[in-house]
Amino acid sequence: MTHNLILHVVSKTLIPLIIVFALYVQFHGDFGPGGGFQAGVIMSSAIILYALVFGLDVAEQVMPPTILRLLASLGVLIYAGVGVVTLFPGGNYLDYSVLADTQIAGQHLGILLVELGVGITVFSVMLIIFFAFAGRGRP
Repeated sequence: MTHNLILHVVSKTLIPLIIVFALYVQFHGDFGPGGGFQAGVIMSSAIILYALVFGLDVAEQVMPPTILRLLASLGVLIYAGVGVVTLFPGGNYLDYSVLADTQIAGQHLGILLVELGVGITVFSVMLIIFFAFAGRGRP
């Protein structure tokens, strides 16, 4: 891969800002527009930009495919786990109001955890798909 100094410097400046914005969208999603899906796509776009600028092999060293598969599973487990936890106190599946002392606090906690699971899953699956397509034709 050819070394383009301006592209490297600009991307090294943009990637942390993209990640911070993704975290903002993730944790602000229960109060306004955004949430897990949007944050996962934004976060994965930072890694995809890194892969396009610095190479696919370097990006796979930063985010190994085995870690991505574990993260995809973890995100689904967080989502489903929140639903199972809500069954224990006698609530319905994904009835967040039983997660805390007050219904409002339970709703807030439940939405935050479910959106976190969605964000982790979307982030990792987007990168798994990108690495699968970008790595075609490699020996």
